[in-house]
Amino acid sequence: MEERVGNRVGVAGFLSERMLRTAGFVSRGNRTADVGCDHAYTSIYLIEQGIAPRVIAMDVNAGPLARAKENVRKFGVEETVDLRLSDGLAKLLPGEADTVLIAGMGGPLMERILTAHPETVAAVKELVLQPQSEIAEFRRFVQNIGFRITEEDMLFEDGKYYTILRAEHGTEELWTEEEYLYGKRLKETALPVLREFLTEERRKMQEVLAGLSAAGTEKAEGRKEELLLRLAKNEIVAEKLAK
Repeated sequence: MEERVGNRVGVAGFLSERMLRTAGFVSRGNRTADVGCDHAYTSIYLIEQGIAPRVIAMDVNAGPLARAKENVRKFGVEETVDLRLSDGLAKLLPGEADTVLIAGMGGPLMERILTAHPETVAAVKELVLQPQSEIAEFRRFVQNIGFRITEEDMLFEDGKYYTILRAEHGTEELWTEEEYLYGKRLKETALPVLREFLTEERRKMQEVLAGLSAAGTEKAEGRKEELLLRLAKNEIVAEKLAK
């Protein structure tokens, strides 16, 4: 079944640029587990584009999964998209998927999902992840569970900056503090957006610092020191990228 939204044919018209680019990180030919699939548009897109031969679309809530079922039927992919009511990876068996895709969740929640079933995570080839918060800590976490980050992307959409990671099994040298904060791979793939992000972050931090200086409280001074350290790291990275 074909639908057109704007210039996009099929389910692509229902996906944001963030989700299109996240789906694009999945290695072609990999069976994919779409965790927190919501309406299953990403799952359907992976099938339509020939990226994944099969997708296991999982969500913890019955409501979204019911809508996902309608969409899977609507776009005619019932044979290749398997829908499961699942808390994270609970209903995914080790070896059923080559890629685990998780997007649009906070970093701590994604960490909980990935640590709850280590045997399942150990059996996949790659992780495609789009954390919404605690990005630096999440990068460290990915390395700590035996994966190395091979690719990153960043985009600006609807007033926010989003980071996408692709990781595969392996180890790598520990990154610098600045690389955990701002991404070691981003300068290779998203340099203009990263520069914009650094500029905007500096602007916001400088505004907050001005307010903290005016407050003059002990708590404000402590927060001020934290921000000054972060600002210094931002400036180090911005200077390196300018060369």
